[in-house]
Amino acid sequence: MMFKRLLFCSLALTFCTGALAADKIPVVNEGGISNNWTLAPGATLPAPAYPEIYRSSGAEVCVAIGYLLNEDGTTSDFSLLRSWSSDEPSQAKEEYWSLFANDASNALARWKFAPKPEVTNPKPVYTVATFLFGAKDVAKLRSKCAISDLALHIVQIRADGKTRRRLEAFPIYDRLDIDPAMVNRVDQQYRAQRQSESQMSRDQRNSGNGVGSSVSGNQGRR
Repeated sequence: MMFKRLLFCSLALTFCTGALAADKIPVVNEGGISNNWTLAPGATLPAPAYPEIYRSSGAEVCVAIGYLLNEDGTTSDFSLLRSWSSDEPSQAKEEYWSLFANDASNALARWKFAPKPEVTNPKPVYTVATFLFGAKDVAKLRSKCAISDLALHIVQIRADGKTRRRLEAFPIYDRLDIDPAMVNRVDQQYRAQRQSESQMSRDQRNSGNGVGSSVSGNQGRR
């Protein structure tokens, strides 16, 4: 009886683990969706307009927007993953980037795809699109925001305490199929980096205290 119970529990755990793995969403680099997807009939790829409030600045700007390509060909779950500007304002930075990200996301929301004929069971994928504003040199500007390894970039954002909050509002990131070994490797790298920075900070404080004591002592001997 105990053996049957253990066997049942083992099978149930295997089934649940398999189901969870099956629910994970693949992460595909920019352009990679072309393996299984194409533009829906009559669809286009609208580009965002330059936000009117900042148009007079003439700055070159780019943003990389992560998004979910759903199984019905629609797009959703937009988030700003990388950004760059040749003339970023010193104040109201959050508002600045929100405008560009929102304009890009609104354009992206109108993109519509269809699975290729040979794909009989389309599945959602997570990918990224790079948008340019006011580009004078397209290739150069694109290089400022293009993400060559999307999965690695997401893991790095989550591991970095300064950028982690970007993803905290998007629960989809917990559903992405990302190699746990990569997550552990990046976590270890950032942990070692934080420890190194912390040690350097302590050394600088100790050095400062030592210099102060030496000066004080020399003054006392005069």
